Amino acid sequence: MGTAQQQNAYQRIPPFVEIMDSTLRDGEQTNGVSFLPHEKLVIARKLLRDVNVDRIEVASARVSDGEKEAVSMICRYASQIDRLERVEVLGFVDGGQSTDWVAECGGRVINLLAKGSLKHCTQQLKKTPEEHIADIRHELDYASKKGISVNLYLEDWSNGMKDSPEYVYQLMDALTKPSGHGGVVRFMLPDTLGVMNPLQVIEYFRKMMKRYPGVHFDFHAHNDYDLAVSNSLAAVLSGAKGLHVTVNGLGERCGNAPMASVQAIMKDQFHAKTNLDESQLNDISRMVESYSGIVVAPNQPIVGENVFTQVAGVHADGDNKDKLYYNELIPERFGRKREYALGKQSGRANIAKNLEELGLELTPEQTRRVTQRITELGDKKEIVTQDDLPYIVSDVLKHDAPEDKVKLISYVVSTAYGLKPGANVRVEINGQQYEAGATGDGQYDAFVKALRYIYKKYLNRTFPILANYQVTIPPGGRTDALVQAVISWHYRDGILRTRGLDADQTEAAIKATFKMLNIVESNN
Repeated sequence: MGTAQQQNAYQRIPPFVEIMDSTLRDGEQTNGVSFLPHEKLVIARKLLRDVNVDRIEVASARVSDGEKEAVSMICRYASQIDRLERVEVLGFVDGGQSTDWVAECGGRVINLLAKGSLKHCTQQLKKTPEEHIADIRHELDYASKKGISVNLYLEDWSNGMKDSPEYVYQLMDALTKPSGHGGVVRFMLPDTLGVMNPLQVIEYFRKMMKRYPGVHFDFHAHNDYDLAVSNSLAAVLSGAKGLHVTVNGLGERCGNAPMASVQAIMKDQFHAKTNLDESQLNDISRMVESYSGIVVAPNQPIVGENVFTQVAGVHADGDNKDKLYYNELIPERFGRKREYALGKQSGRANIAKNLEELGLELTPEQTRRVTQRITELGDKKEIVTQDDLPYIVSDVLKHDAPEDKVKLISYVVSTAYGLKPGANVRVEINGQQYEAGATGDGQYDAFVKALRYIYKKYLNRTFPILANYQVTIPPGGRTDALVQAVISWHYRDGILRTRGLDADQTEAAIKATFKMLNIVESNN
């Protein structure tokens, strides 16, 4: 795009773009996703109060009693913080039933679903355009009498502009001219089946803008061709005043335009302004991930687990030299921080970055040896975390860190047919060695019982009670895959959680246990 074209594009961008989040309505159409009423309220509170979206679409009218309860709760909350006009509900051309439903919930805004293509009008509704227009007008009149504002969806608008533009214009002509009935506040133009590309969005939007100047148009993208963000940007460049998004891109089929990506690309690439608080985008992503059960891909822009993690050592080296591998997507901007992965591609620069964060100082030779060990672990597909780095350092340098007051000297675990698994353990605690044996329901259970015996008989101390035990195996299906054991313990008035990594499940759990024991010992 040339300079003159860029300037024209910037001139078409509205000074401010409304963001309407449809996670609680369209996002809930994701296969397997169903929010409970209290979950909807919690998400709505976060969106309105913290993320500061301009509008939220929270449900479809007349779906269920649970939906009615959720919408009523959200409307009560929004009214208390003077943001009720930001809460919207999808409604239908149904003789006023949807409008009544919204009013009974305490709502003030209905997003009326009309047909934006001739095929939908004649084949689904079995009505002529004139009949459909008359029905819409009746809904507008009724909503006006009930004190309900109306935004109008033109469902399947993208195919309407492609196959039956004269029908779209007929609908718009009828509904934008004063006629005594209640008016439409916003016309919302959806790419219902996700079939458009950015060039088509620009073409169709410009036709709408030229024919209906001054009308507020929203754009609602779907991601079937992975173009939802690009199409949303194209709509803004062509004059759209509002965009519809969902948290994490939830939605039917391939989902909708993800909020975080839309925000970042509009702000950074074209300087469009919104009301969103970027520092809250990661928090709302984690919340919706938890409630929906749909895990965010680790490489999802802005909110993915890995997107601010440098893996290659050359990148960490460049970051040390005037931040050569930074861009405008600074993690702190989104309430996150940059991390440096530890693996076979890390190099000394990544190791140094992690050691620096931990406050550990090594000589160049020591750093080289630690890097070599981490590379060896990476070759075995083992994942090394920053929490594990001090223990790797200790192992490599052949001495224990001062805080390692509890050390595993040796152990044997065994299992035999018809017999309970057993364990014999020798440990060193504050320089004194102890040994004990025990049987248990499993190898690790036997190991812990032997430790409990040592703590009770020789030290007369209480051993922390296990609260939770989780084992995960990274995907890959190889026999040497890394096992991660995360163990939670009741400790004092709270929960102490430690993690161990190893190719063997029992060994991973033992490592996690000794991390816990050293923490406990350092606090005594």
